[in-house]
Amino acid sequence: MAGKTIDIGRVGIWTGALDSVPSAEAQKLAARIEELGFPTLWIPETIARDPFVTATLLLGATSKLKIATGIANIYARDALTMANTQRSLEEAFPGRFLLGLGVSHEHLVDRVRHHDYSKPYSAMVKYLDDMDNALFIGVGPAERPATVLAALGPKMLTLAGTKADGAHPYFVPVEHTAQAREILGPDPILAPEQMAVLETDRSKALEIARGGMAIYLRAPNYVNNLKRLGFTDDDVADGGSERLVDAIVVSGTVDDVRQRVQAHFDAGASHVCVQVLSENLTTVPEPAWKDLAAALNG
Repeated sequence: MAGKTIDIGRVGIWTGALDSVPSAEAQKLAARIEELGFPTLWIPETIARDPFVTATLLLGATSKLKIATGIANIYARDALTMANTQRSLEEAFPGRFLLGLGVSHEHLVDRVRHHDYSKPYSAMVKYLDDMDNALFIGVGPAERPATVLAALGPKMLTLAGTKADGAHPYFVPVEHTAQAREILGPDPILAPEQMAVLETDRSKALEIARGGMAIYLRAPNYVNNLKRLGFTDDDVADGGSERLVDAIVVSGTVDDVRQRVQAHFDAGASHVCVQVLSENLTTVPEPAWKDLAAALNG
């Protein structure tokens, strides 16, 4: 399976805010992101709109923008459905959709979706095998397009480089990017997400950053990954130490964001997707996207 390629460019936009506006408005925002020169838009799957419906609408409203899922939950669809949805989007929009898959988190799988999260790694291994073996008789590619995994730990990163086409680590510092590249090897896609706050007032920037981080510091997968990287219980308590906040979220000017993105590239990233945080998490940060466009796509 591994070895397929897709040109997602160097710097993309990651946002969940499009679920907070009507689909027609989301289509206009995707067109605006394309006009700003960003090659790829990453959208999540949680408990909002279906990401594949959204991806179809956004692809149809643009001409060259790539859409990537960051991530689609393997517990939400069986492997055949996922594989053939991927093929369907490739047939309709060749080379413009990247499937990001992940095992999500225990509370979202066990309590929200009522599935069994006891063996997420084994579930992903079997899921990828089942996707590769999925029957497909429609018009579209016989071979599935590229897939990346939401990988944090060494085992999932290794799987991302051998059974998929790369990794999309989320909520990680630059140090993780360096470790991920070492595990993946030189060729697979490595597309970390980078949170950013365009605010030079230190107190306000910390407040916004901690607001964006809060939900993730309650998720054991992310906390365990941070501890593997040397952060402590004190770092993840009370909204996050300044050391942790600064490692996960870059705040300040456009140039500060540019430098952090470059640090990911220097550490081995092939693509970085920037998530702009706002005081209200449902706010669409379009002005910030415009401010970042020239610096990140120049």
